[in-house]
Amino acid sequence: MIASRRQAREWAIQMLTAADINPPDDKVQFCEDYWATLATLDESEGGFKVKGKLKDFAQERVMGVLNNLTEIDAIIEPLLENWDMYRLGTVERSVIRMGIWELKYSDVPAPVVINEAVDLTNWFSTPKSRTIVNGVLDTFSKSL
Repeated sequence: MIASRRQAREWAIQMLTAADINPPDDKVQFCEDYWATLATLDESEGGFKVKGKLKDFAQERVMGVLNNLTEIDAIIEPLLENWDMYRLGTVERSVIRMGIWELKYSDVPAPVVINEAVDLTNWFSTPKSRTIVNGVLDTFSKSL
């Protein structure tokens, strides 16, 4: 399997979703456990040993979100307009958090971040969810 940044973002969303459901005490160990588990899966199940730039790309996003979670959630709350964080689905919450982190802390252009977030939402959730993801990230990107 040839991996791409898109695949790295998928891994990051999987880790962030797992961390949202069961917050890790040790974030570094949490990531290492994920990579070790991924390496044990059969390639037909999406498993292989991840290393190098794509692993770093995914892990940078996961650690960035987890290390700045309070700040990121404080940014998201007012952007939800008549909605609450707890009402978001876990996947949507993870995608929005990663999108906010990328917009604020990475050099990835806003249209790319938003497009990737919408695509990830379509992949892991439902097409209806993309509306809220797109709206929150677009509003935040315009405030930068």
